[in-house]
Amino acid sequence: MPLQDDMHLISVDDHLIEHPNVWVDRLPEKYRELGPRIVDVPREKGGPPSQVWEYQGKRYPQIGLNAVAGKDPKDWGIDPARFDEMLPGCYDPVERLKDMDLDGVEAALCFPSFPRFAGTVFLEGADRGAALACVKAYNDFLIDEWAGAAPARYIPLAVLPLWDVEECVREIERTAAKGVRTIAFPENPAPLGLPSIHTEHWDPLFSAAEAAGTPLSMHFGTSGVSPKPSPDGPMAVSITLFGCNSMYALTDLLFSPVFHRHPNLRISLAEGGIGWVPYMLERADYVWERHRWYQNIVHDARPSDLFQKHVYACFIEDVHGLENRHAVGIDNILWECDYPHSDSNWPNSRKVAEEVFAKIPDDEVYKIVEGNARALFHFPRTEESTGGLGSRA
Repeated sequence: MPLQDDMHLISVDDHLIEHPNVWVDRLPEKYRELGPRIVDVPREKGGPPSQVWEYQGKRYPQIGLNAVAGKDPKDWGIDPARFDEMLPGCYDPVERLKDMDLDGVEAALCFPSFPRFAGTVFLEGADRGAALACVKAYNDFLIDEWAGAAPARYIPLAVLPLWDVEECVREIERTAAKGVRTIAFPENPAPLGLPSIHTEHWDPLFSAAEAAGTPLSMHFGTSGVSPKPSPDGPMAVSITLFGCNSMYALTDLLFSPVFHRHPNLRISLAEGGIGWVPYMLERADYVWERHRWYQNIVHDARPSDLFQKHVYACFIEDVHGLENRHAVGIDNILWECDYPHSDSNWPNSRKVAEEVFAKIPDDEVYKIVEGNARALFHFPRTEESTGGLGSRA
């Protein structure tokens, strides 16, 4: 059956490409030369120069970061090297609304691109003062310009200065006061050279997120590590296994002290899929029953119970996962579009969703595509909500 007309598709994992003036317009004068800016670089085979980001003397060539919406899959392989090689909706919030309407999507939570999904690019570079200013400038752009273009349709996400937990707390408090609804955090900070979640290091950050009511959004790959069983295997292997990052992150969290120390913390695992969740919870409970007594593991809370209270799993088109949705938990599932990345079904997201949800009761569909996201991110419907039905009007 078709999705009910009054159901809003809310994507909890989309992406934006930062336009060239995000930092140029917002950084203090003393940091402007160190901050991110677009520079032209000649192409080896001729043609218009590539546009690359430069930050603290280092160049980052992929401005598009897989911004392939609107392109034939046969043409994929090289990310756009210029802004005029991608859809304007990738970097313009007003144009993005048109693409969302065409796709039948009401609202979107957008992760950054150049800063990486959790702002970890700002761990690089020697000048921490400039890095902190860049984090704040990005968050101001996201809140004031991007989400400000349509507050009823964009869920604001902030990044953090991860090298300094006290500054993280201050930024959580600052951005929460400006309306941020969620915080990006690495699915595993250890590979980034940061303390693990099994230490007390992140407790002030987690407490600040609890106090502000802002869940953490963990997008796979934010650790900087991707699954690669064989060093000479094709990229297709890693792409297929990307969801394993979420499996690792979830298991790490469930056996860590995080949820015991922070009973009101909520976490969204972006783009990890849901089909693997029932097995992982079953396995975690099995291990917990037999091995908790001799390890530093909390003894009085089953991993599956912690999942139901604290964690949300996100999917794009996971038929197997939906068939086992009750084993995941109807209240723990979120939908995502992933525009403008290659996993997205744009401009057919609503059409594909109708096919995927065809045999699922309306009350369950509503929770998965809208209700759970609105509750988790404190993002209620308003009079400005459109229903994302522009393509079907």
